[in-house]
Amino acid sequence: MALQVHSPYDDALVAELDLDTGASLEGKLERARAAQTDWRRVPVAERVERVALAMEWFREHTDEVARDVTLQMGKPLAQATGEVGGLLERAQFTMDIAPEVLAPEILPAKEGFRRRIEHAPLGLVLDIAAWNYPLLIPTNVIFPALLAGNAVLLKHSARTPLCGQHFERAFEAAGMSSLVTHLVLDHAGTTALMGDARVGHVAFTGSVDAGRRIHRAVAERFIDVGLELGGNDPAYVAADADLEATVAGVVDGACYNAGQSCCAVERVYVHADVYDEFMDRARVLMEAYRMGDPLDPTTTLGPLADASSLEGMARQVEDACRRGASVVTGGSASQGRFFDATLLAGCPNDCEVMQEESFGPLLPVLRVESDDEALAHVNDTHFGLTASIWTVDPERAEWFAAGHEAGTIFQNRCDYLDPALPWTGVRDSGKGSTLSRHGFHHLTRRKAIHFRDAPG
Repeated sequence: MALQVHSPYDDALVAELDLDTGASLEGKLERARAAQTDWRRVPVAERVERVALAMEWFREHTDEVARDVTLQMGKPLAQATGEVGGLLERAQFTMDIAPEVLAPEILPAKEGFRRRIEHAPLGLVLDIAAWNYPLLIPTNVIFPALLAGNAVLLKHSARTPLCGQHFERAFEAAGMSSLVTHLVLDHAGTTALMGDARVGHVAFTGSVDAGRRIHRAVAERFIDVGLELGGNDPAYVAADADLEATVAGVVDGACYNAGQSCCAVERVYVHADVYDEFMDRARVLMEAYRMGDPLDPTTTLGPLADASSLEGMARQVEDACRRGASVVTGGSASQGRFFDATLLAGCPNDCEVMQEESFGPLLPVLRVESDDEALAHVNDTHFGLTASIWTVDPERAEWFAAGHEAGTIFQNRCDYLDPALPWTGVRDSGKGSTLSRHGFHHLTRRKAIHFRDAPG
């Protein structure tokens, strides 16, 4: 059997890859296990040096990697190139902090004893990566996993398997053969692999329903799982917001990567004092997006990777309008897999677009009369990935952060992952952390060393 990858722009065949099954798959798993057995004994400082060589491969192959991202999932080429840069930034930060974070914790002296806490690797980490940020998402797992002494089995999305190949090539070029193994699997093969005793951890980025299935599957084996799932991330534009910067940030947060981001801005609450100006400015910016060939440098809004998203977004727009909202600009699918950058006004908070993930360039807005009303709407959700408040008042920002539970609370920015801060969600947005020093903790286990110098 083979996996075919088609361009979301023109449906051209981009790649065809054989599925990993039987003896071929078993050979990859055994080579990964053997490589990890040796790798875990390599000092952290040397791991950092070896991993740095893989980063050089990505620097040297930036154009090739970015082009393959665009061909597979439709991200405009400039954004794909930027994603390579993001990979390098996150990887470098992870390498910089690894020696300190992974160093054994030496306990206070106790006569006759040596006591320390080591951060031991888990073995083989299965990373089930998503297509929307096909370089950044696996980066969040691959680099800390390797630096912690694990090997990685990378099962990339069926839409972006060439990215999995690029990671494997990069680490092979760095002399780390079989420490990052790209696997091409169907759903049944992936499910079976999660039950393999050699797998010590599963990381997954994707839908809430799939995350629940994966959580149940790994629970049978008492191993942990990292889940980065959906979002319906709110933004509150307060009365004192700097509107020029705010509108630019919120619109970009909704439409960057055609809105195909777990932490995209998906619902906006705007204070009545600035509502009209916000809407006027947002309309101008959203009408300026240019759809077209994502390889064309003038294209700023690419096609949707998932054709079924077109129907889902059209349904959300229709539902909002039926409940009293209005379309300010956009509102429908264009040719092929394109959906117009869409601004909706007066969206009631119980309509679908305000409650569920859209994963497209939709910006639904509701006018509010006060900070308290905005926060009440913000809290009406079963997600909890990020939220943003746009205000020049630090006390208002702190009040907002204290009143809403989410993995990340932004002031005057959105849709951005700082590698020094943990990336995590609450409720249906997932569990576990990547990035920051805490990203290592999820990919290691604590090992207590309790040595007595002599019996007696």
